[in-house]
Amino acid sequence: MKTPAWSRLAGYTWGVLFWNILVALFGAYVRATGSGAGCGAHWPTCNGEIIPRAPQVETLIEFTHRATSGLAFLSVLFLFLWVWRAFPKGHPARLGAGLSLFFMITESLVGASLVLFGWVADNVSPERAVVQMVHLANTYFLLAALALTAWWASGGGPLRLRGQGAVGPALLLGLLALLFLSMSGAVTALGDLLFPVRNSLEALERSLTPGEHFLVRLRVLHPLIAVSVGLYVVFAGFLVAHLRPSAHTRSLAQALAYLYGAQLLAGLVNVWLKAPVWMQLLHLFLAYAVWLAFLLLGAAALAWGARRVELGEGEASQVHRGTGGATWKDYLALTKPRVISLLLLTTLLAMLIAAKGWPGTGLFLAVALGGYMMAGAANAINMVVDRDIDARMRRTAKRPTVTQRISSRDALLFAFALAVLGFAVLWWGANLLAATLALMGLIWYVLVYTLYLKRRTWQNIVIGGAAGAFPPLVGWAAVTGELSLFAWYLFALIFFWTPVHFWALALMIQDDYRAVGVPMLPVVLGERATVIQIALYALLTALISVMPLAMGELGFFYLTSSLLLNGLLILKSLALYRRPERRTAVSLYKYSMLYLALLFVAMAVDRVL
Repeated sequence: MKTPAWSRLAGYTWGVLFWNILVALFGAYVRATGSGAGCGAHWPTCNGEIIPRAPQVETLIEFTHRATSGLAFLSVLFLFLWVWRAFPKGHPARLGAGLSLFFMITESLVGASLVLFGWVADNVSPERAVVQMVHLANTYFLLAALALTAWWASGGGPLRLRGQGAVGPALLLGLLALLFLSMSGAVTALGDLLFPVRNSLEALERSLTPGEHFLVRLRVLHPLIAVSVGLYVVFAGFLVAHLRPSAHTRSLAQALAYLYGAQLLAGLVNVWLKAPVWMQLLHLFLAYAVWLAFLLLGAAALAWGARRVELGEGEASQVHRGTGGATWKDYLALTKPRVISLLLLTTLLAMLIAAKGWPGTGLFLAVALGGYMMAGAANAINMVVDRDIDARMRRTAKRPTVTQRISSRDALLFAFALAVLGFAVLWWGANLLAATLALMGLIWYVLVYTLYLKRRTWQNIVIGGAAGAFPPLVGWAAVTGELSLFAWYLFALIFFWTPVHFWALALMIQDDYRAVGVPMLPVVLGERATVIQIALYALLTALISVMPLAMGELGFFYLTSSLLLNGLLILKSLALYRRPERRTAVSLYKYSMLYLALLFVAMAVDRVL
């Protein structure tokens, strides 16, 4: 049986994509080995010759790269001609092939400019750094165009951008974030080449030294940018797979998470080994793989969404469109202000604890605003994901996503806007570490707790509750720029306090959770097991709360305050154990919030005194 022409074309297109990845990696090898000047300042000839005679090693490397790049150009040109002949007018594969040829031409021109202007070898000019970033961005665009062409040539559906709700902005933000990350990586790799270091400590010291070259000072930012972007990209991938569920989106979201984890690990090893050439190439290959996985996930989601929109299903349907008439109060309700108040208090008090006094009005206000935005964004996304069960629970039945005063699309757009602005405020007003930690808290709450654990296991609040322990880390990092052992103690304190607080609430509203099938502890194991667990976690919380005394971080004022607060917490937990009634559950639930607030106040006052 003969292979259809379109199948042969699809196979050829994927082959061209793979070949261009190899050529791009070889170009990185040329840069990493300092062979970019191997052909002198001549282009397209090599040292004035079409084929260099008796070449040096650097010349051979650069000439081989030019030869393979020429073959890549011809392969894309042939692809363009084949696609335009094989597919009818209006087929998206034609657009992909046209863009592939365009970016292949610009790739050649940017590569030529590096040689002609001398931005190779040991050149340390700002112009070289800029062109290096442009070159890598163009490579990303070329690979994206080739991947989309292969997707369409293999039968992938056309993409529809309109009517996709918040899926489109989420994907666009992810692509821009990956592009920004790649550009920062290009600068970092250039710094590693031109300013080598003996170890990671020297790299950090030089990065923080005033007067150092900008390529050296930018090096320290790339790991934090990588973590921040990775968190968002993985989060966006699983959220898009949740909103546009299909076999393709789910498998690509999982592949994206594994690939990004591997890339972060490769980045750590790269730093540890002081950026050997082979490790740089592996790191770059994984970066290309992450970019293409996210792109194809977007293509699968938008193609699937286009079909659902045509059928009047999904987010675009009347069910999630919203009735209109939403006010600022409805949008404020999306952020859950009462829930945020305690989180924000621990953030701001952690700043006072870290600073041993007032951290500064500007910094305090920036963290307060940025922290509220990030937490509010997480809560808004949670309302969209849980709108089905919220509608059947008395406590949540009046949420604006349930009453449809705000559509799912508008709620998600509002959440993404809050998250982006909150991250920017924290980065600008404090530092990138604080902003990254706030983003980690958001993603832990949405991805780990809401999307994965909440409807699967009664341990949801134990593991997922870690999201509520991130705020003091944000406050501490905003003041100090690092995380000490004391900061992680604050994290552990809230982590072990959360089950006491939340399971008391779960006892109060267990009938609602049972009705909607959410496996909270009282629903799965019963009231007796729940009150035993609460008592155990209350004891653990009390023990952890006195650890700073052993560390020598706090003194007499905190000692007396913690003894009183912990004594009452344990007494109320025991009262609930003896009489597991609504009245005792309400009492413990309300006191647990006061307990945490007063414990942080006691720490702040003690540190000041």
